[in-house]
Amino acid sequence: MARRGAVSIGEAAALYGLAPSTVRWWESRGVLNPPAREGGKRLYDATDLRRIGLAYLCCVVGRMPLDQAAVVTSGKATRAAWQGAIDAQLAQVERQMAELEAARGYLRHALRCTDDDIAGECPVLDAELTAHTPRGRVPADDLVTAARAAGPLCDETPPPAPPRDENPCPGCREPVPRPSRGRPRRYCSHACRQRAYRARRGGR
Repeated sequence: MARRGAVSIGEAAALYGLAPSTVRWWESRGVLNPPAREGGKRLYDATDLRRIGLAYLCCVVGRMPLDQAAVVTSGKATRAAWQGAIDAQLAQVERQMAELEAARGYLRHALRCTDDDIAGECPVLDAELTAHTPRGRVPADDLVTAARAAGPLCDETPPPAPPRDENPCPGCREPVPRPSRGRPRRYCSHACRQRAYRARRGGR
């Protein structure tokens, strides 16, 4: 039975709507300190429960990576260190918010289009492509000219064919696959070897 003032991992996890495996994972990654044990079972006191709650706020609400969350929740870092970890995540969240705000603004703008086929009929699409996509880097009036000027991002030349084996199969003249180990094969298949054997026997 758990000692007074402490709860099991199942009860600790349930307090925050977590699975016990999540609490164990956070512990393995340093987000939570190992709790006391009794009979091999983890026991969580009020401070442990507060630390799990803080981990929830950092990892779930604040969306912090586990290594950054560990700086905040472990109680082992200086104030400057855990504040730096929070500040770095805050900057990341603000960048994501700006990207989402731009996405929302454009999608709302696109909803105002009155054409049935935006790609084929929208009179302002070309301007939108120039303003919001890499197409704007190419100073050409029409898309075909711009695409030709941009060129492919990778080499579209097909790769050279693998070299043919210098010793083709005597039966069919096709390349003989090289085995990964053992002696080299003379024939490409059992059937070719049988045909060659029959041909030799018939020629006697």
